[in-house]
Amino acid sequence: MLSLKDKTIHGVSWSFADNIIGSGITFLIGLVLARLLSPDEFGIIGMITIFIAISNTIVDSGFSNALIRRKEVQDIDYNTVFYLNIVFSIFLYVIIFISAPAISVFFKEPQLTSISRVIGVILIINAFSIVQRVLLIRKVDFKTQTKISLISSLTSGVIGIGMAFAKFGVWSLVGQLISRQLMNALFLWLFNHWRPKFEFSIRSFKELYSFGSKLLIATLIDTLWKEINYLIIGKFYRASSLGQYTRAQQFQTIFSSNLTYVVQRVSFPVLSSIQDDNMRLKQAYRKIIKTTMLVSFACMLGLAAIAKPLIFILIGEKWMPSVYFLQIMCLYGMLYPLHAINLNMLQVKGRSDLFLKLEIIKKIIAIGPLLLGIFISIEYLLWGSVFTSFIAYYLNSYYSGRLMDYAMKEQLRDILPFFVNAAITALIVWSITMIPMSIWFMLPLQLIVGVALLLILYEWQKQEEYLEIKQIVVSTYNRFFSWKNKK
Repeated sequence: MLSLKDKTIHGVSWSFADNIIGSGITFLIGLVLARLLSPDEFGIIGMITIFIAISNTIVDSGFSNALIRRKEVQDIDYNTVFYLNIVFSIFLYVIIFISAPAISVFFKEPQLTSISRVIGVILIINAFSIVQRVLLIRKVDFKTQTKISLISSLTSGVIGIGMAFAKFGVWSLVGQLISRQLMNALFLWLFNHWRPKFEFSIRSFKELYSFGSKLLIATLIDTLWKEINYLIIGKFYRASSLGQYTRAQQFQTIFSSNLTYVVQRVSFPVLSSIQDDNMRLKQAYRKIIKTTMLVSFACMLGLAAIAKPLIFILIGEKWMPSVYFLQIMCLYGMLYPLHAINLNMLQVKGRSDLFLKLEIIKKIIAIGPLLLGIFISIEYLLWGSVFTSFIAYYLNSYYSGRLMDYAMKEQLRDILPFFVNAAITALIVWSITMIPMSIWFMLPLQLIVGVALLLILYEWQKQEEYLEIKQIVVSTYNRFFSWKNKK
Protein backbone atom coordinates (compact mmCIF):
# COMPACT_ATOMS: atom_id res chain seq x y z
CA MET A 1 0.00 0.00 0.00
CA LEU A 2 1.34 3.43 -0.94
CA SER A 3 2.32 5.87 1.81
CA LEU A 4 0.62 9.28 1.92
CA LYS A 5 3.69 10.91 0.35
CA ASP A 6 3.96 8.32 -2.42
CA LYS A 7 0.22 8.46 -3.01
CA THR A 8 0.39 12.25 -3.33
CA ILE A 9 3.43 12.18 -5.65
CA HIS A 10 1.84 9.46 -7.78
CA GLY A 11 -1.42 11.41 -7.93
CA VAL A 12 0.25 14.74 -8.69
CA SER A 13 2.46 13.15 -11.38
CA TRP A 14 -0.44 11.62 -13.27
CA SER A 15 -2.76 14.55 -12.63
CA PHE A 16 -0.09 16.91 -13.93
CA ALA A 17 0.43 14.66 -16.95
CA ASP A 18 -3.34 14.61 -17.48
CA ASN A 19 -3.56 18.39 -17.49
CA ILE A 20 -0.39 18.92 -19.51
CA ILE A 21 -1.52 16.44 -22.15
CA GLY A 22 -5.15 17.57 -22.23
CA SER A 23 -4.58 21.29 -21.91
CA GLY A 24 -1.30 21.23 -23.82
CA ILE A 25 -2.83 19.59 -26.86
CA THR A 26 -5.87 21.88 -26.63
CA PHE A 27 -3.53 24.88 -26.36
CA LEU A 28 -1.50 23.83 -29.41
CA ILE A 29 -4.70 23.25 -31.35
CA GLY A 30 -5.84 26.68 -30.17
CA LEU A 31 -2.70 28.18 -31.70
CA VAL A 32 -3.58 26.66 -35.07
CA LEU A 33 -7.18 27.85 -34.77
CA ALA A 34 -5.99 31.34 -33.79
CA ARG A 35 -4.10 31.49 -37.09
CA LEU A 36 -7.16 30.34 -39.04
CA LEU A 37 -9.88 32.29 -37.21
CA SER A 38 -10.34 35.93 -36.17
CA PRO A 39 -10.49 37.56 -32.70
CA ASP A 40 -14.20 38.25 -33.36
CA GLU A 41 -14.95 34.53 -33.72
CA PHE A 42 -13.19 33.72 -30.45
CA GLY A 43 -15.07 36.61 -28.86
CA ILE A 44 -18.45 35.17 -29.89
CA ILE A 45 -17.67 31.90 -28.06
CA GLY A 46 -16.53 33.94 -25.06
CA MET A 47 -19.97 35.53 -24.86
CA ILE A 48 -21.72 32.22 -24.14
CA THR A 49 -18.98 30.93 -21.79
CA ILE A 50 -20.47 32.46 -18.63
CA PHE A 51 -23.84 30.75 -19.13
CA ILE A 52 -22.30 27.31 -19.70
CA ALA A 53 -19.89 27.67 -16.75
CA ILE A 54 -22.65 28.67 -14.32
CA SER A 55 -24.96 25.91 -15.56
CA ASN A 56 -22.23 23.27 -15.16
CA THR A 57 -21.71 24.41 -11.57
CA ILE A 58 -25.43 24.01 -10.82
CA VAL A 59 -25.48 20.57 -12.46
CA ASP A 60 -22.72 19.41 -10.11
CA SER A 61 -24.30 21.23 -7.12
CA GLY A 62 -21.34 20.54 -4.85
CA PHE A 63 -22.13 16.80 -4.77
CA SER A 64 -18.77 15.83 -6.31
CA ASN A 65 -16.77 17.26 -3.43
CA ALA A 66 -19.29 15.89 -0.94
CA LEU A 67 -18.71 12.38 -2.36
CA ILE A 68 -14.91 12.80 -2.46
CA ARG A 69 -14.74 14.04 1.14
CA ARG A 70 -16.98 11.28 2.52
CA LYS A 71 -15.02 8.45 4.15
CA GLU A 72 -17.53 5.72 3.27
CA VAL A 73 -19.61 5.97 0.11
CA GLN A 74 -22.35 3.48 -0.77
CA ASP A 75 -23.50 2.65 -4.29
CA ILE A 76 -26.85 4.29 -3.59
CA ASP A 77 -25.00 7.58 -2.96
CA TYR A 78 -23.48 7.45 -6.44
CA ASN A 79 -26.83 6.56 -8.02
CA THR A 80 -28.60 9.40 -6.23
CA VAL A 81 -26.06 11.97 -7.41
CA PHE A 82 -26.04 10.54 -10.95
CA TYR A 83 -29.79 11.00 -11.45
CA LEU A 84 -29.74 14.44 -9.86
CA ASN A 85 -27.01 15.51 -12.30
CA ILE A 86 -29.02 14.28 -15.30
CA VAL A 87 -32.25 15.98 -14.22
CA PHE A 88 -30.49 19.29 -13.45
CA SER A 89 -28.64 19.26 -16.80
CA ILE A 90 -31.81 18.72 -18.86
CA PHE A 91 -33.64 21.44 -16.94
CA LEU A 92 -30.83 23.95 -17.46
CA TYR A 93 -30.44 23.08 -21.14
CA VAL A 94 -34.13 23.83 -21.67
CA ILE A 95 -33.63 27.22 -19.98
CA ILE A 96 -30.65 28.04 -22.25
CA PHE A 97 -32.58 26.89 -25.33
CA ILE A 98 -35.51 29.16 -24.50
CA SER A 99 -33.24 32.08 -23.49
CA ALA A 100 -31.00 31.88 -26.58
CA PRO A 101 -32.76 34.72 -28.49
CA ALA A 102 -32.49 36.98 -25.43
CA ILE A 103 -28.77 36.20 -25.10
CA SER A 104 -28.33 37.09 -28.77
CA VAL A 105 -30.14 40.43 -28.33
CA PHE A 106 -28.18 41.27 -25.14
CA PHE A 107 -24.81 40.92 -26.90
CA LYS A 108 -26.15 42.22 -30.24
CA GLU A 109 -24.78 39.11 -31.95
CA PRO A 110 -27.31 37.29 -34.22
CA GLN A 111 -25.32 34.02 -34.39
CA LEU A 112 -25.60 33.49 -30.63
CA THR A 113 -29.15 32.11 -30.83
CA SER A 114 -28.18 28.99 -32.76
CA ILE A 115 -24.73 28.72 -31.14
CA SER A 116 -26.21 28.81 -27.60
CA ARG A 117 -28.73 26.09 -28.41
CA VAL A 118 -26.10 23.79 -29.86
CA ILE A 119 -23.30 24.37 -27.38
CA GLY A 120 -25.73 23.96 -24.45
CA VAL A 121 -25.77 20.19 -25.16
CA ILE A 122 -22.43 20.13 -23.30
CA LEU A 123 -24.40 20.37 -20.02
CA ILE A 124 -26.13 17.03 -20.61
CA ILE A 125 -22.93 15.37 -21.84
CA ASN A 126 -21.01 16.52 -18.74
CA ALA A 127 -23.79 15.30 -16.42
CA PHE A 128 -23.07 11.73 -17.53
CA SER A 129 -19.38 12.18 -16.62
CA ILE A 130 -19.51 13.58 -13.08
CA VAL A 131 -19.92 10.41 -11.00
CA GLN A 132 -17.53 8.47 -13.25
CA ARG A 133 -14.87 11.12 -12.66
CA VAL A 134 -15.52 11.18 -8.89
CA LEU A 135 -14.88 7.42 -8.70
CA LEU A 136 -11.47 7.85 -10.30
CA ILE A 137 -10.59 10.84 -8.12
CA ARG A 138 -11.49 8.95 -4.92
CA LYS A 139 -9.07 6.23 -5.98
CA VAL A 140 -6.47 8.91 -6.88
CA ASP A 141 -6.47 7.25 -10.33
CA PHE A 142 -5.31 10.03 -12.61
CA LYS A 143 -3.51 7.64 -14.95
CA THR A 144 -6.83 6.60 -16.48
CA GLN A 145 -7.94 10.23 -16.76
CA THR A 146 -4.68 11.03 -18.56
CA LYS A 147 -5.43 8.44 -21.23
CA ILE A 148 -8.92 9.83 -21.65
CA SER A 149 -7.63 13.42 -21.94
CA LEU A 150 -5.16 12.38 -24.62
CA ILE A 151 -7.80 10.67 -26.75
CA SER A 152 -10.48 13.35 -26.37
CA SER A 153 -8.09 16.29 -26.88
CA LEU A 154 -6.56 14.86 -30.05
CA THR A 155 -9.89 13.82 -31.55
CA SER A 156 -11.62 17.13 -30.84
CA GLY A 157 -8.58 19.04 -32.10
CA VAL A 158 -8.64 17.25 -35.44
CA ILE A 159 -12.38 17.99 -35.73
CA GLY A 160 -11.95 21.69 -34.86
CA ILE A 161 -9.03 22.27 -37.25
CA GLY A 162 -10.77 20.31 -40.01
CA MET A 163 -13.87 22.46 -39.65
CA ALA A 164 -11.75 25.65 -39.66
CA PHE A 165 -10.04 24.63 -42.91
CA ALA A 166 -13.49 23.88 -44.34
CA LYS A 167 -14.44 27.53 -43.57
CA PHE A 168 -16.97 26.80 -40.81
CA GLY A 169 -15.72 29.87 -38.89
CA VAL A 170 -16.97 30.13 -35.31
CA TRP A 171 -18.67 26.73 -35.64
CA SER A 172 -15.18 25.18 -35.69
CA LEU A 173 -14.81 26.17 -32.02
CA VAL A 174 -18.29 24.84 -31.23
CA GLY A 175 -17.44 21.51 -32.87
CA GLN A 176 -14.18 21.25 -30.96
CA LEU A 177 -15.81 21.95 -27.58
CA ILE A 178 -18.71 19.51 -28.01
CA SER A 179 -16.61 16.68 -29.48
CA ARG A 180 -14.07 16.95 -26.65
CA GLN A 181 -16.74 16.64 -23.95
CA LEU A 182 -18.48 13.83 -25.85
CA MET A 183 -15.28 11.80 -26.22
CA ASN A 184 -14.38 12.47 -22.59
CA ALA A 185 -17.75 11.15 -21.38
CA LEU A 186 -17.64 8.14 -23.70
CA PHE A 187 -14.21 6.98 -22.55
CA LEU A 188 -14.95 7.59 -18.87
CA TRP A 189 -17.74 5.05 -19.26
CA LEU A 190 -15.54 2.63 -21.22
CA PHE A 191 -12.60 2.76 -18.78
CA ASN A 192 -14.73 2.79 -15.62
CA HIS A 193 -16.77 -0.27 -14.60
CA TRP A 194 -19.40 1.50 -12.50
CA ARG A 195 -22.92 1.48 -13.91
CA PRO A 196 -25.96 3.23 -12.36
CA LYS A 197 -28.86 1.31 -10.88
CA PHE A 198 -32.45 2.49 -10.75
CA GLU A 199 -32.40 3.67 -7.15
CA PHE A 200 -32.59 7.01 -5.38
CA SER A 201 -32.23 7.84 -1.69
CA ILE A 202 -33.76 10.92 -0.09
CA ARG A 203 -31.59 10.31 2.97
CA SER A 204 -28.42 10.21 0.87
CA PHE A 205 -29.50 13.39 -0.92
CA LYS A 206 -30.04 15.24 2.37
CA GLU A 207 -26.70 14.12 3.83
CA LEU A 208 -24.74 15.12 0.74
CA TYR A 209 -26.74 18.30 0.28
CA SER A 210 -25.98 19.47 3.83
CA PHE A 211 -22.32 19.80 2.81
CA GLY A 212 -22.72 20.39 -0.93
CA SER A 213 -25.40 23.11 -0.81
CA LYS A 214 -23.16 25.71 0.83
CA LEU A 215 -20.34 24.69 -1.47
CA LEU A 216 -22.68 25.04 -4.45
CA ILE A 217 -23.55 28.62 -3.57
CA ALA A 218 -19.89 29.47 -2.92
CA THR A 219 -18.77 27.82 -6.16
CA LEU A 220 -21.60 29.47 -8.06
CA ILE A 221 -20.56 32.90 -6.79
CA ASP A 222 -16.92 32.18 -7.61
CA THR A 223 -17.76 30.89 -11.10
CA LEU A 224 -19.97 33.91 -11.79
CA TRP A 225 -17.15 36.28 -10.85
CA LYS A 226 -14.56 34.37 -12.84
CA GLU A 227 -16.71 34.48 -15.94
CA ILE A 228 -18.44 37.85 -15.50
CA ASN A 229 -15.52 39.58 -17.22
CA TYR A 230 -16.70 37.87 -20.42
CA LEU A 231 -20.15 39.34 -19.87
CA ILE A 232 -18.85 42.88 -19.26
CA ILE A 233 -16.31 42.90 -22.09
CA GLY A 234 -18.76 41.25 -24.50
CA LYS A 235 -21.48 43.78 -23.63
CA PHE A 236 -19.53 47.03 -23.40
CA TYR A 237 -16.69 46.41 -25.86
CA ARG A 238 -16.28 44.92 -29.34
CA ALA A 239 -16.24 41.16 -30.00
CA SER A 240 -12.60 41.51 -31.07
CA SER A 241 -11.68 42.93 -27.63
CA LEU A 242 -13.27 39.92 -25.98
CA GLY A 243 -11.37 37.70 -28.40
CA GLN A 244 -8.07 39.31 -27.35
CA TYR A 245 -9.04 38.86 -23.69
CA THR A 246 -9.95 35.18 -24.11
CA ARG A 247 -6.71 34.47 -25.96
CA ALA A 248 -4.65 36.09 -23.17
CA GLN A 249 -6.59 34.08 -20.60
CA GLN A 250 -5.93 30.83 -22.47
CA PHE A 251 -2.19 31.51 -22.34
CA GLN A 252 -2.42 32.27 -18.63
CA THR A 253 -4.53 29.17 -17.99
CA ILE A 254 -1.82 26.87 -19.27
CA PHE A 255 0.06 27.41 -16.03
CA SER A 256 -2.14 29.02 -13.36
CA SER A 257 -5.50 27.31 -13.76
CA ASN A 258 -4.03 23.93 -14.70
CA LEU A 259 -1.63 23.97 -11.76
CA THR A 260 -4.51 25.00 -9.50
CA TYR A 261 -6.71 22.21 -10.84
CA VAL A 262 -3.99 19.61 -10.34
CA VAL A 263 -3.33 20.72 -6.77
CA GLN A 264 -7.05 20.91 -5.92
CA ARG A 265 -8.11 17.52 -7.18
CA VAL A 266 -5.09 15.67 -5.75
CA SER A 267 -4.76 17.45 -2.40
CA PHE A 268 -8.46 17.28 -1.53
CA PRO A 269 -8.84 13.48 -1.47
CA VAL A 270 -5.35 13.00 0.02
CA LEU A 271 -5.84 15.55 2.81
CA SER A 272 -9.39 14.32 3.43
CA SER A 273 -7.98 10.87 4.19
CA ILE A 274 -6.03 12.31 7.17
CA GLN A 275 -8.54 14.99 8.20
CA ASP A 276 -8.60 13.79 11.83
CA ASP A 277 -4.81 13.87 12.32
CA ASN A 278 -4.01 17.57 12.68
CA MET A 279 -0.25 17.14 12.93
CA ARG A 280 0.06 15.11 9.72
CA LEU A 281 -2.50 17.35 8.06
CA LYS A 282 -0.50 20.52 8.75
CA GLN A 283 2.75 18.93 7.56
CA ALA A 284 1.17 17.77 4.31
CA TYR A 285 -0.63 21.09 3.87
CA ARG A 286 2.55 23.09 4.35
CA LYS A 287 4.52 20.87 1.97
CA ILE A 288 1.87 21.24 -0.75
CA ILE A 289 1.84 25.04 -0.42
CA LYS A 290 5.61 25.41 -0.63
CA THR A 291 6.09 23.04 -3.56
CA THR A 292 3.15 24.47 -5.49
CA MET A 293 4.19 28.10 -5.11
CA LEU A 294 7.76 27.37 -6.16
CA VAL A 295 6.32 26.24 -9.50
CA SER A 296 3.57 28.88 -9.70
CA PHE A 297 5.80 31.93 -9.13
CA ALA A 298 8.39 30.71 -11.64
CA CYS A 299 5.85 29.89 -14.36
CA MET A 300 3.59 32.92 -14.05
CA LEU A 301 6.23 35.64 -13.65
CA GLY A 302 8.28 33.96 -16.37
CA LEU A 303 5.25 33.95 -18.69
CA ALA A 304 4.71 37.67 -18.09
CA ALA A 305 8.35 38.33 -18.98
CA ILE A 306 8.25 36.49 -22.33
CA ALA A 307 4.65 37.40 -23.30
CA LYS A 308 5.50 39.77 -26.18
CA PRO A 309 7.76 37.53 -28.33
CA LEU A 310 5.76 34.43 -27.34
CA ILE A 311 2.42 35.71 -28.66
CA PHE A 312 3.95 37.26 -31.79
CA ILE A 313 5.71 34.03 -32.75
CA LEU A 314 2.94 31.59 -31.85
CA ILE A 315 -0.24 33.30 -33.07
CA GLY A 316 0.80 36.37 -35.02
CA GLU A 317 0.71 40.15 -34.99
CA LYS A 318 -3.11 40.41 -35.01
CA TRP A 319 -3.10 39.13 -31.39
CA MET A 320 -0.53 41.59 -30.01
CA PRO A 321 -3.15 43.64 -28.03
CA SER A 322 -3.52 40.56 -25.79
CA VAL A 323 0.11 40.87 -24.56
CA TYR A 324 -0.62 43.55 -21.95
CA PHE A 325 -3.76 41.69 -20.84
CA LEU A 326 -1.69 38.54 -20.33
CA GLN A 327 1.04 40.28 -18.32
CA ILE A 328 -1.51 41.69 -15.85
CA MET A 329 -3.34 38.34 -15.63
CA CYS A 330 -0.08 36.64 -14.64
CA LEU A 331 0.18 38.86 -11.55
CA TYR A 332 -3.08 37.61 -10.07
CA GLY A 333 -2.90 34.18 -11.72
CA MET A 334 0.22 33.30 -9.73
CA LEU A 335 -1.91 33.31 -6.56
CA TYR A 336 -4.62 30.98 -7.89
CA PRO A 337 -3.03 27.79 -6.49
CA LEU A 338 -2.56 29.47 -3.10
CA HIS A 339 -6.26 30.39 -2.98
CA ALA A 340 -7.23 26.86 -3.94
CA ILE A 341 -5.09 25.15 -1.29
CA ASN A 342 -6.34 27.39 1.52
CA LEU A 343 -9.97 26.92 0.46
CA ASN A 344 -9.43 23.17 0.12
CA MET A 345 -8.51 23.09 3.78
CA LEU A 346 -11.87 24.58 4.74
CA GLN A 347 -13.59 21.78 2.80
CA VAL A 348 -11.35 19.10 4.31
CA LYS A 349 -12.37 20.35 7.76
CA GLY A 350 -16.04 20.32 6.73
CA ARG A 351 -16.38 24.10 6.99
CA SER A 352 -18.41 24.68 3.83
CA ASP A 353 -20.30 27.37 5.79
CA LEU A 354 -17.06 29.34 6.20
CA PHE A 355 -16.21 28.68 2.57
CA LEU A 356 -19.51 30.30 1.55
CA LYS A 357 -19.05 33.26 3.91
CA LEU A 358 -15.63 34.00 2.45
CA GLU A 359 -16.88 33.83 -1.14
CA ILE A 360 -19.62 36.36 -0.41
CA ILE A 361 -17.18 38.79 1.28
CA LYS A 362 -14.61 38.51 -1.52
CA LYS A 363 -17.14 39.01 -4.26
CA ILE A 364 -18.52 42.15 -2.62
CA ILE A 365 -14.96 43.52 -2.66
CA ALA A 366 -14.60 42.44 -6.30
CA ILE A 367 -17.47 44.69 -7.43
CA GLY A 368 -14.95 47.56 -7.62
CA PRO A 369 -12.90 46.12 -10.53
CA LEU A 370 -16.10 45.28 -12.43
CA LEU A 371 -17.20 48.91 -12.26
CA LEU A 372 -13.75 49.99 -13.46
CA GLY A 373 -14.18 47.67 -16.44
CA ILE A 374 -17.61 49.08 -17.28
CA PHE A 375 -16.79 52.78 -16.92
CA ILE A 376 -13.06 53.06 -17.72
CA SER A 377 -11.25 50.23 -19.53
CA ILE A 378 -10.40 46.52 -19.61
CA GLU A 379 -6.92 47.27 -18.26
CA TYR A 380 -8.36 48.92 -15.15
CA LEU A 381 -10.61 45.89 -14.64
CA LEU A 382 -7.56 43.61 -14.70
CA TRP A 383 -5.47 45.79 -12.37
CA GLY A 384 -8.40 45.88 -9.96
CA SER A 385 -8.42 42.07 -10.07
CA VAL A 386 -4.74 42.04 -9.03
CA PHE A 387 -5.59 44.13 -5.97
CA THR A 388 -8.60 42.01 -4.97
CA SER A 389 -6.59 38.81 -5.45
CA PHE A 390 -4.19 39.86 -2.68
CA ILE A 391 -7.13 40.80 -0.43
CA ALA A 392 -8.66 37.38 -1.14
CA TYR A 393 -5.42 35.66 -0.15
CA TYR A 394 -5.42 37.47 3.18
CA LEU A 395 -8.97 36.32 3.92
CA ASN A 396 -8.45 32.73 2.77
CA SER A 397 -5.20 32.22 4.64
CA TYR A 398 -6.51 33.89 7.81
CA TYR A 399 -9.34 31.39 8.28
CA SER A 400 -7.53 28.28 7.07
CA GLY A 401 -4.55 29.31 9.21
CA ARG A 402 -6.75 29.39 12.30
CA LEU A 403 -8.03 25.90 11.60
CA MET A 404 -4.54 24.51 11.02
CA ASP A 405 -2.39 26.70 13.30
CA TYR A 406 -0.58 27.83 10.15
CA ALA A 407 -0.94 31.61 10.09
CA MET A 408 -0.54 33.82 7.03
CA LYS A 409 2.78 35.18 8.35
CA GLU A 410 4.16 31.64 8.49
CA GLN A 411 2.85 30.91 4.99
CA LEU A 412 4.45 34.08 3.61
CA ARG A 413 7.74 33.24 5.30
CA ASP A 414 7.64 29.82 3.65
CA ILE A 415 6.93 31.05 0.11
CA LEU A 416 8.81 34.38 0.06
CA PRO A 417 12.16 32.88 -1.11
CA PHE A 418 10.39 31.34 -4.12
CA PHE A 419 8.78 34.67 -5.03
CA VAL A 420 12.09 36.56 -4.75
CA ASN A 421 13.89 34.03 -6.97
CA ALA A 422 11.13 34.14 -9.59
CA ALA A 423 10.82 37.95 -9.51
CA ILE A 424 14.56 38.53 -9.96
CA THR A 425 14.69 36.04 -12.81
CA ALA A 426 11.57 37.47 -14.52
CA LEU A 427 12.92 41.04 -14.30
CA ILE A 428 16.20 40.05 -15.95
CA VAL A 429 14.38 38.02 -18.63
CA TRP A 430 11.94 40.88 -19.35
CA SER A 431 14.83 43.38 -19.66
CA ILE A 432 16.03 41.42 -22.71
CA THR A 433 12.99 42.77 -24.60
CA MET A 434 14.58 46.25 -24.33
CA ILE A 435 17.58 45.14 -26.41
CA PRO A 436 17.19 45.72 -30.18
CA MET A 437 17.19 42.26 -31.80
CA SER A 438 15.10 39.94 -33.90
CA ILE A 439 12.02 38.74 -32.00
CA TRP A 440 12.75 35.23 -33.32
CA PHE A 441 16.10 35.29 -31.51
CA MET A 442 14.70 37.07 -28.43
CA LEU A 443 12.37 34.31 -27.21
CA PRO A 444 14.90 31.44 -27.15
CA LEU A 445 17.44 33.75 -25.49
CA GLN A 446 14.90 34.67 -22.80
CA LEU A 447 14.06 31.01 -22.17
CA ILE A 448 17.71 29.95 -21.89
CA VAL A 449 18.60 32.84 -19.56
CA GLY A 450 15.49 32.33 -17.40
CA VAL A 451 15.84 28.57 -16.93
CA ALA A 452 19.60 28.80 -16.34
CA LEU A 453 19.28 31.59 -13.76
CA LEU A 454 16.53 29.81 -11.80
CA LEU A 455 18.50 26.55 -11.73
CA ILE A 456 21.61 28.38 -10.52
CA LEU A 457 19.67 30.10 -7.73
CA TYR A 458 17.99 26.91 -6.49
CA GLU A 459 21.13 24.78 -6.81
CA TRP A 460 22.93 27.37 -4.70
CA GLN A 461 20.17 27.65 -2.09
CA LYS A 462 19.42 23.89 -1.87
CA GLN A 463 15.73 24.46 -1.12
CA GLU A 464 14.13 21.21 0.08
CA GLU A 465 11.11 21.54 -2.22
CA TYR A 466 13.33 22.17 -5.24
CA LEU A 467 15.46 19.12 -4.45
CA GLU A 468 12.32 16.96 -4.19
CA ILE A 469 10.99 18.22 -7.53
CA LYS A 470 14.42 17.61 -9.05
CA GLN A 471 14.46 14.07 -7.67
CA ILE A 472 10.99 13.34 -9.12
CA VAL A 473 12.00 14.72 -12.54
CA VAL A 474 15.28 12.76 -12.61
CA SER A 475 13.65 9.49 -11.47
CA THR A 476 10.86 9.90 -14.04
CA TYR A 477 13.44 10.57 -16.73
CA ASN A 478 15.44 7.48 -15.72
CA ARG A 479 12.33 5.27 -15.60
CA PHE A 480 11.29 6.45 -19.06
CA PHE A 481 14.63 5.67 -20.68
CA SER A 482 14.91 2.41 -18.78
CA TRP A 483 11.51 1.37 -20.15
CA LYS A 484 12.45 2.59 -23.62
CA ASN A 485 15.71 0.58 -23.63
CA LYS A 486 13.88 -2.58 -22.52
CA LYS A 487 11.62 -2.25 -25.52
